[in-house]
Amino acid sequence: MEEKEYILEAKGICKSFSGVSVLNGAELSVAPGELHALMGENGAGKSTLMKIIMGIYTKDAGTVLLDGKEADFKSARDALDAGISMIHQELSPIPEMTVAENVFLGRERHKIKGLPFVDKKALNDSTQALLEEYELSEFIKPDMKMKNLNIAQTQMMEIIKAVSYNSKVIIMDEPTSSLSEKETETLFKIIDSLKAKKVGIVYISHRMEEVFQLADRVSVLRDGKFIGCVRTKEATPEELINMMVGRELEGGYPRSTVKKGDVVLELKNFNRKGVFENVNLTVQAGEILGMAGLVGAGRSEVMRALVGYDKLDSGEIYLNGEKITISHPRDAIRHHIIIASEDRKALGLFLDRSIRENISIQNFDLMSKGGFINKPKEKNLCQDYAAQMATKMNGIEDAAGSLSGGNQQKVVLAKCMLSAPKVLIMDEPTRGIDVGAKAKIYNIMLDMAKRGIAIIMISSEMPELIGMSDRVIVMCGGRITGELLGEEAKSQQTILKLALGGD
Repeated sequence: MEEKEYILEAKGICKSFSGVSVLNGAELSVAPGELHALMGENGAGKSTLMKIIMGIYTKDAGTVLLDGKEADFKSARDALDAGISMIHQELSPIPEMTVAENVFLGRERHKIKGLPFVDKKALNDSTQALLEEYELSEFIKPDMKMKNLNIAQTQMMEIIKAVSYNSKVIIMDEPTSSLSEKETETLFKIIDSLKAKKVGIVYISHRMEEVFQLADRVSVLRDGKFIGCVRTKEATPEELINMMVGRELEGGYPRSTVKKGDVVLELKNFNRKGVFENVNLTVQAGEILGMAGLVGAGRSEVMRALVGYDKLDSGEIYLNGEKITISHPRDAIRHHIIIASEDRKALGLFLDRSIRENISIQNFDLMSKGGFINKPKEKNLCQDYAAQMATKMNGIEDAAGSLSGGNQQKVVLAKCMLSAPKVLIMDEPTRGIDVGAKAKIYNIMLDMAKRGIAIIMISSEMPELIGMSDRVIVMCGGRITGELLGEEAKSQQTILKLALGGD
């Protein structure tokens, strides 16, 4: 492609925070109608580069060109006005406002020019047209409040909002991380229509299969540096992985030879009206139990009820053969039943608090005596567990909200590990995590299984589910539709059939 063909270019971008270099010569170029994937480990600088292009951060050096002309946006509004919009990985809707109000926030039509009275009918009609165009109107209505949407629906609304700007360039940061298979297909249709309209798309993803399905070219960043750009048709997954991590990675998933022990946790006749019914399951010491199902199958809801986030209508919990009662998350923690929620922003982290505080918050008994926290012990323990997760940070006192999405997830897992779980529930444990960190997490899971910890893993990534699970429970419509062992648990077709409600 000739230079004049690019709709967006970033050349030699450099950025440091508090003297720490985050970007050093980063590059990116996007042609009209091209989907250009941007890959790299967490902390490689992908999101920082996008925020510089969007005017959220100021660059220290380098040039951003839009339509061949230098652009120096001072705010995200400047970028939007110039024709660049972004779908962020970390969703930030205004929960008490409606879908329509969120989509057109700051662009509302007024009944009478100059007066602050919003034309709600026009707002709802415009939103309804978008929902119908992208086949979402059956499940989402313009007047629904955002707080009543699930994560996947919220993600789709962020996509619709970005599309509604009629931008020249749309940046998509992990857009499918919360989507079901059907919703992902809808997104891919939206992408096809945008490419046909000559919209340039920057697509940040850790999902290799998506990149090879969608991307025309792939650029790779590593440690803030531009490593290279390749045409997808001429590349291999192994080549991209080596570019991302700068080293050879062991292929596949770590092989488990862990001998399974006694049943640690048993759920009997779990019921919550309209959500799930008659759920029975067990998990043994040293076992990784996979839970499969499409979005809305009820997997996460069962685990939320188990740890006391949601109220059960009926059901019994047995830990090591003894009946226990859990009515609040602190009861679950006291029994060493620990959950790493898929929604790390709402349930996993205090984003405005330090990494140290987030790791230690449910583990004060390990670092206190007589009601007083041993600060040096707390710091050393938190640093140790953050390091075990390879968390990229300037220091343990950094705010959790300053980290990339993947590194935030590592802090959540460090907190869970420090709690010495008997049962560890991992809900989408590698969502938004790069390929190198995934391998680390998988090995940590295996190490925990070797220590006799019972692990329940909810995952929407089929290779992960098949590769890591000793046994797979499949749910559909709030009920268990199958339990798979051995070779059956390795069959994607069997799992999908059961997830769709088959026998």
